[in-house]
Amino acid sequence: MRPPHITDERIEELLGRLDVERKVRLISGADFWHIPAEHVIGLRSVFLSDGPSGVRGEFWDERDPSSCLPSPTALAATWDESTVARAAGILAAEASRKGVHVVLGPTINLHRSPLGGRHFECFSEDPLLTGRMAEAYVTALRKAGTAAAPKHYVANDSETERYTVDVRVDERTLREVYLAPFERVVAAGAWLVMSAYNGVNGHTMTEHPLLTDPLRAEWGFDGVVVSDWTAVRSTESAAAGNDLAMPGPSEVWGGPLLEAIRAGRIAESTVDEKVRRIIRLAARVGALDDPNQLDDPTQLDDPVPLGDPPTASDRSRILREVAADSMVLLRDEGPLLPLRRSELGRVAVLGHNASAARIQGGGSSSVVPEYTVSPLEGLRAALEPTTEVVHREGETVRDGLEPVPAEMLTDPETSERGVRVRFRGARGELLGTEHRGTAQLMWTGSELHGADTVEVIARVHPAVGGEYELGVAGMGQHTLSVDGSVVLERTLEPEVDDPAAGVLAPPYATVPVELEPERPFDVLATHRVSGAPLSAVTLGLLPERPDEEREFSEAVSAASEADAAVVVVGTTARTESEGFDRDTLALPGRQRELVRAVARVNPRTVVVVNSGAPVELEWHEEVPAVLLSWFPGQEGGNALADVLLGESEPGGRLPTSWPLRQDDVPVLETRPDHGKLAYTEGPHLGYRAWQRAGRQPAYSFGHGLGYTEWEYSALLGPDRIGTGEDALFRVRLRNTGDRHGKEVVQLYLRRTESAVDRPALWLAGFATIEAAPGEEASVPVRLEATAFRHWDPAAGGWSFEPGTFTVLAGRSVAELPLRAELTLDA
Repeated sequence: MRPPHITDERIEELLGRLDVERKVRLISGADFWHIPAEHVIGLRSVFLSDGPSGVRGEFWDERDPSSCLPSPTALAATWDESTVARAAGILAAEASRKGVHVVLGPTINLHRSPLGGRHFECFSEDPLLTGRMAEAYVTALRKAGTAAAPKHYVANDSETERYTVDVRVDERTLREVYLAPFERVVAAGAWLVMSAYNGVNGHTMTEHPLLTDPLRAEWGFDGVVVSDWTAVRSTESAAAGNDLAMPGPSEVWGGPLLEAIRAGRIAESTVDEKVRRIIRLAARVGALDDPNQLDDPTQLDDPVPLGDPPTASDRSRILREVAADSMVLLRDEGPLLPLRRSELGRVAVLGHNASAARIQGGGSSSVVPEYTVSPLEGLRAALEPTTEVVHREGETVRDGLEPVPAEMLTDPETSERGVRVRFRGARGELLGTEHRGTAQLMWTGSELHGADTVEVIARVHPAVGGEYELGVAGMGQHTLSVDGSVVLERTLEPEVDDPAAGVLAPPYATVPVELEPERPFDVLATHRVSGAPLSAVTLGLLPERPDEEREFSEAVSAASEADAAVVVVGTTARTESEGFDRDTLALPGRQRELVRAVARVNPRTVVVVNSGAPVELEWHEEVPAVLLSWFPGQEGGNALADVLLGESEPGGRLPTSWPLRQDDVPVLETRPDHGKLAYTEGPHLGYRAWQRAGRQPAYSFGHGLGYTEWEYSALLGPDRIGTGEDALFRVRLRNTGDRHGKEVVQLYLRRTESAVDRPALWLAGFATIEAAPGEEASVPVRLEATAFRHWDPAAGGWSFEPGTFTVLAGRSVAELPLRAELTLDA
């Protein structure tokens, strides 16, 4: 691997080789995913790719699948930097395999409201937990020579009107809460930061003064600020701190920026600063060669490999272990879990999400996985043939238009499994053609060959006859034909005014069709390309909706005849997605009723909640066991089986508070008022807001049960520290159960007498520990000096208030049995 360092002198020498046209081209993007190559200075094209749940690479489809990690909420639930680093190591290997230099993640905005559409894509409601998880993620990628781009700087905590919303937040809250995770990842050596769509206090973020101070002036960030895609909206924005406008070629930089420089409206020296940072980034990720050492400067070296990637079996094992370590056991009366194999003659696995695995949320963070293990598949693999596993849906939760299964499709030209795609110009001329293995298709602008229309042609082979809904999904104008006859013509518009939502959760239309078994028919879907940077078409087929009452009663009957029932409930990729916020925390459909009905007939009922964000839990006390699996990634089903059967411990603790009911949540609003969204709660979000409001969630921040018990006995540490000093405490605890286990030791600070409006308490440090049965441990937990500081707007800087702080230690914000007093000297 090339050393990720380049001298300032070398940067200046390379910069001097570039004329102004080349400089502007470098900062304006080459295409949807690349910074352009510049052979004059030996710079190869730098490839940026979406994350953070996987590395997508060039294609967002079946042609190049990706390892799919547990969602960031799941990673944060481990409270373990080493586990996050293992997961990020998978990303680094994927990036190397796909030639990706920059992974666009992690998302380090905060869980301000559980209704936030990208809640699953963020780590936590707490800035310290978010910052430490992000630091581990960024550092693991950087050590492998891959850049991370922490996003979205800053206060991009909801989706409604995300392109235009102006977040109003006071300076102290901004510094102490929302900027804090970014400050930490910059200190950890991040090579990029992504600027957000939204505005903050009257300035859009791609032009915001915060890109200069504190990002560069105070924190010393020397990397690249890349815009969120299409977030740069003016040529004049080049005078601000954003360095790279994506996607390219930028319509507002590029030619217009070159003209502005020549007219004297933008200084060339401003562009020079941006180019210096791009050269430094290229050197760091191994995309910069010495042009003086090349026989032909236009032929640049291939990237240097980053070492042997993990094998497929190693990847699967790591993803399985990480998913298990993230699962949070909320409730376990009896205890019921872990289930004992010897007592399981028959297990009923119930719910739509049990067989239709929801492994990730919707939006730009999603990838096409290498494979998917559903909860049903995982439990069958673990239990059969000694235990009979029975599955009933009970409640079918449809997630938009499902693509026609690949095994039902053939390409009429080649008879291969899949579909034929043709790209046609404005006069109908054929511009290109391709075979694809799926009916769910997406193209970036450069992949469309300049087409005016896209045709998707397939022969469909139904295995089972009956009434179906045949349809097409995608934003824009569509025509659907069956055996040469037009059956549908429709222009489809997104439900919300967000271009991304139109692609990521597309509108759809269907027509009823009567299918005969083993009688194939030909389908032609024609889509008028809109000119957007992304285009998508899904050819879908929905079977007739089953008899819901019969389906429900069959599930309850199966549960009554089983030795244990596992009910998998959850949300969908269209419920939790980029592009829109949620309207409700209620589970879709009749899933709540299914839980209650099953619990009435089987006292050994486990409910698995398959979501990335909180859902209402009004039924939680009616069942003995509740387990959160989050969006667990491609190995989720195997990991779930490991946890339910005791092969692994549920290692997770809540990174965010879970309410009983939506109306209980103290900070909920995501919808702007006349374009402005006021963070009136100040620094009191998440568990801090619950404490301030005097309310109790169903399960508090930090909560999570394991398969053993712990006894906290002592909190030892200094009784005085000086301003700016860390404080090292030790927590003594014993594993009093009969199993080896994991515990997350959490330390909080409280200041009862203070001139500053502080949270009732705030997380100040944490550490994970594992111990054998009966083993006592002494766990060191460092409270960094930053935990004691507060932002003083009047002084324009950080301040420390001398006096006494209470240090509280325990296993969640609601269970803190140990305390000590600590005096901060002036």
